[in-house]
Amino acid sequence: MDVLPKIEISPILSAMDCMPECHEQGFLQSKFWGLFKARTGWQAYSCTYSFYDKDLSGRILVLKRKFAKLFSFLYVPFGAGELSSISKRWNALSALGRALGESFGGTDVFIRFDLPWERDKALAKNKEEEEKLDIESTLGFRIPGLYKGTDVQVPDTVILDLQGEEEQILARMKPKWRYNIRLSQKKAISVEDEGISSLPLFMSLYKETAKRDRIAIHPESYYKTLFETSSEIAEAARANSIATITPHLSLYVARHKEEVLASIIVLHFGDTSTYLYGASSSKKRNLMPTYALQWQAILDAKRSGAKKYDFFGIPPDDKDDSHPMAGLYLFKTGFGGNIIHRYGAYDISLRPLLYSVFRTAEKTRSLWHKKIKKTLNKKTVRLSDETMKRLTIKKVQKSQESEEDASLSSDSENTKPSNP
Repeated sequence: MDVLPKIEISPILSAMDCMPECHEQGFLQSKFWGLFKARTGWQAYSCTYSFYDKDLSGRILVLKRKFAKLFSFLYVPFGAGELSSISKRWNALSALGRALGESFGGTDVFIRFDLPWERDKALAKNKEEEEKLDIESTLGFRIPGLYKGTDVQVPDTVILDLQGEEEQILARMKPKWRYNIRLSQKKAISVEDEGISSLPLFMSLYKETAKRDRIAIHPESYYKTLFETSSEIAEAARANSIATITPHLSLYVARHKEEVLASIIVLHFGDTSTYLYGASSSKKRNLMPTYALQWQAILDAKRSGAKKYDFFGIPPDDKDDSHPMAGLYLFKTGFGGNIIHRYGAYDISLRPLLYSVFRTAEKTRSLWHKKIKKTLNKKTVRLSDETMKRLTIKKVQKSQESEEDASLSSDSENTKPSNP
């Protein structure tokens, strides 16, 4: 496919630009998500493309952002799914990327596609082919200008099938997960969808979670904008009597005797509900509030007509304990969903020299965060643990000395001669 496809670009600036909506490629390719990102530092565009034979066409959400003040790049989150079924899909992807680059004026350094294309890790032949492609695209000589990029979205996830009765969904879970759900019910964990009104409460838990697990989170205004954008689109559709898919957000809070223990944010969009964000307290974890939250979200999703519940992100497998999401693999897969592996991010270089500089800088930054900083953090934690142990030992010794002093004092008082 040497002939570049035809591109048409429409900016997303308001709720009315989000109608009609489409959901076939998921919420990350929705106009709703585009408007939300446009309000949080990006430029958003709904683009249509059609190749020369007109048999291959589609719509994609393209986001644009500046970096280093003078430069910009394009980003497509889980888009171009239509290309996955054709034989020369990598050539088509390259052609689409170059066409978008030209249509946006040729000033962007590169375009990054976080691909929704699924990969079958069970087939050795496919795996070898994919590994070869990864190596060659990293070097950039299989398809000129195509490189393996750094994933923005987590390529692997677990998707729960909501079809069937509730008992059937429970039956597909691991026994321990069913037990934990029932335990949370027995211990009177209450779960309510409290919406945006409980966002400050969620953020308080989220900050605690971020500190405990050493993860980065957005400021509260980011999540508030997400809720407000969702509501604005739904209200605009109603006000203008437009029949279209609209997003809906739930903010669930789990409590035990009025004490807040955990909270999650779930997006309901089209036929899929997606678990976006989760936060929890360190208190009363033995009451299994996180299991109660997920079960209530799953039930609400099913009752609202959703066919799938996406846990939205796991490590590629359970073999790497150092992976930042290692703990989530066990938790999310235990609910009995299907594990999905995707190809991840691929870049099309639009300005080769500048992209080479950017790529080197990105790799250096990634090395710092994933290797060096993590090692330093581990050493700091280890040092901190050793310091705490020493302080604890000193505290115990001091306490023992105080107890001995008190005991001696008590003995002295007891041996004093009685008054006549």
